[in-house]
Amino acid sequence: MVRVGIVGVGKMGISHQAILGAHPRVKVAAICDSATYVTSALRKHTGVETFGDYRDMIDRAGLDGVLVATPTATHYEAASYALRRGLHVFVEKPLCLDPAQSRELAVAAKAGRRANQVGYHYRFVGTFREARRLARAGAIGEIHHVSGSAFGPVVTRPRPTLTWRGRRSEGGGCLHDYASHVIDLMSFVVGPPERVLGAHLRSVHSRDVEDAVHAIFRYPGGASGLLEADWTDETHRKMSTTLVLHGAKGKIVADRQECRVHLRAGEEFEEYGPGWTCRYITELQPPTAYYLRGEEYSAQIDAFVEAIERGIADHENSFASASETDRVVDLVQRAAKEG
Repeated sequence: MVRVGIVGVGKMGISHQAILGAHPRVKVAAICDSATYVTSALRKHTGVETFGDYRDMIDRAGLDGVLVATPTATHYEAASYALRRGLHVFVEKPLCLDPAQSRELAVAAKAGRRANQVGYHYRFVGTFREARRLARAGAIGEIHHVSGSAFGPVVTRPRPTLTWRGRRSEGGGCLHDYASHVIDLMSFVVGPPERVLGAHLRSVHSRDVEDAVHAIFRYPGGASGLLEADWTDETHRKMSTTLVLHGAKGKIVADRQECRVHLRAGEEFEEYGPGWTCRYITELQPPTAYYLRGEEYSAQIDAFVEAIERGIADHENSFASASETDRVVDLVQRAAKEG
């Protein structure tokens, strides 16, 4: 059994605890949180060992790996400490607010040969994985434009009190907490951009951070990219992410529910013929042993556990790839400041 500890049992931490607790090859050996009412309830109802300081948990709980699900500003210190103690580390997204810290973690994890992963769960959604497979196989020819968007009702009115996501020093705002998902997904499918040509960050309801993000990318080879994210959009029931790829032979439109492919007349690829072909998540998503919120959340945990068991320190959802996402986030911020 892989012994795992969880740092932070808020919304994401408690979700991960449920998934890890149902995993047949994992034992949740310890949890850490600063809220004693949370740790006492978990200790009472699950019997898990609890701590108020992640250093104590890492030093005393006999862990193989740790999952960090705390505010973004705390990721670097917690992950660094765990790596220095020889643990495998999963960190919720984004990896860090400072891209230099992200690069440092990526180097340390690879040098220590520790499994490392960041919670960009869209990489494990079947429709987006199909879009990536088709793009990289040349199904729509040379790609000349990619657009990614995320809209949802996270901040729908001015609020007198802020969660950590609404404080720049702790969460970073819509760009770090929301748009980073889209940036990472775009990079997962077509590779990271080399430049950010322009960006605009807009506050709608928030006082300390932006609520909407718009940016233009340039990719190696000359392709263009468009990023849009707005967490004040009440027309969506929950976060809605869409990826659109434009190629010489056709177009791919993918979201959480379906992957639609349009090929020009005379073009075909495998079962995709001219015109529109739609494949749904129900046929593209591999089954998981435990379902909570979506198969992708269990799939990413399965991948992390497998990386620990196989000793994989560098895979497609590593600190290294998350560091690239943080690099692009930083470029967007710089472009917005430059106007």
